[in-house]
Amino acid sequence: MSEAASVPLSETKAPESPDRLHRGALRLVDISASTMANIGPAYSFFFGAGFLFLTAGVAAPLTIIVAAIAIALLGNTLSQFSRVHPSTGGFISYVGKTFGGTSAVTTALLCGAGYMIAISSVLAICGGYLSILLNYYFGWNVPWGIFSVILTAGAIVMMVRGVAVSTKLAGLFFGFEMLVLIVVSVAAIIKNGGHLSGVPFDPSHITNGFSGLAAGFPLAVYLFIGWENSAALAEETGDPRRNVPRAVFLSIALMAVGYVLFAYATATGFKYSATALGAAAIPFISVSHDVASWLAFFAYIAGMTSTLGVLISAVNSQARLIFNAGREGLLPRWLGRVHPVRKTPVNAIFAFVAIGAVIIVVWAVLHLAGGDSGSMSALNFFVESSTMGTILVLVVYFLSNLALPFYYRKYRPAELRLLKHVILPVLGLIAIGVPVYYLCKPGQASPYSWFPYAALAVIIVSVIYAFILNRRDPGLGERVGSIIADE
Repeated sequence: MSEAASVPLSETKAPESPDRLHRGALRLVDISASTMANIGPAYSFFFGAGFLFLTAGVAAPLTIIVAAIAIALLGNTLSQFSRVHPSTGGFISYVGKTFGGTSAVTTALLCGAGYMIAISSVLAICGGYLSILLNYYFGWNVPWGIFSVILTAGAIVMMVRGVAVSTKLAGLFFGFEMLVLIVVSVAAIIKNGGHLSGVPFDPSHITNGFSGLAAGFPLAVYLFIGWENSAALAEETGDPRRNVPRAVFLSIALMAVGYVLFAYATATGFKYSATALGAAAIPFISVSHDVASWLAFFAYIAGMTSTLGVLISAVNSQARLIFNAGREGLLPRWLGRVHPVRKTPVNAIFAFVAIGAVIIVVWAVLHLAGGDSGSMSALNFFVESSTMGTILVLVVYFLSNLALPFYYRKYRPAELRLLKHVILPVLGLIAIGVPVYYLCKPGQASPYSWFPYAALAVIIVSVIYAFILNRRDPGLGERVGSIIADE
């Protein structure tokens, strides 16, 4: 049997001369801004703060601080990998390089599925938020799906044009939203200066104590999702071994400080009332209205630019993960092609966005079939899809932390350090276990009750597919992580 006939399952034979991205197109400031734009502080905080205050109470800032520490532990893992083996494949390459071809394909599928489900929430909310904005100021009632299509199409054009152009645009959006968030927060604190208090940092004000802290922890972790963006841009970054770790920790630190400031200002604006905070649809917008109507307008605009920044930066980085997986033969090889002139992973970008759009359509059909058309709002889809996507992404984080000590023992035993390569990743595993438990614990309302089973099904199918593919293509394990960003 010929070689071509031996691997018909997914056409995973990698090309002899793999397509390369535009090397050296980005600087430290570019990938840092892109990473923070992917996190999307306005986007994440606007739509997540209400539920965070509802679960953790007025002391929600403490939950954010704990989540930031957990994310920093994950940041250590990614940084330790990137310093010695910078790769556009990120966690996929690192897990596969450590545990072999089957684990690489499994991680690629889980990573792809998790991020595609998560990006579908962004596709929906970008149209949904614009629909809310126009309805509030002009009374227009335009279906959010129309805006989602238009805005997504515009973002795709920018991403296909080039990584430098789209990354700088996302960075510009991020700069604007951070300026607005800081100005509103400081103004709110000044206005309420007569009753400032340390209540938001008092553990006794966490609703239901530790259980409340733990219940709000998954959402607090979600606020930081996107922190790993810079690793996927390694091939297009100058000096990735140095700049990727710097971008990771700089982004986590700045976002942690920012979120604590925004949460404190929000709690202060609501006079430290957990009930009022939990009842508000978008607490930060309510606070900005209380300060000044013109600030509320800019806060609304910041939410819009933040959502677009998340869309651009998330697709940019996450599409590159499946691009690299296709380039190395873990996924269909057509995903590993770049635009001949602009050197962007055009096929992966189109596939990533298209599947995200299909997820929205399937979700809508299921709601219609169940006679629940009233819940088909973009905000409702955001909460549901981001929850499901986060479960799969956390599994990838878990595998990456597990892989770090084995990787160094296998490939760089002389550089293995107990603290950085063993203790911190183990603490990272423990930190991940908390949100996984609360996202998967029994007794949740539908559809959240069946999300863990859906995630388990994705994991089982991914493992089976990976095992079969690895058996059909014995050279798969050797290609994992073979394309190093700066070589």
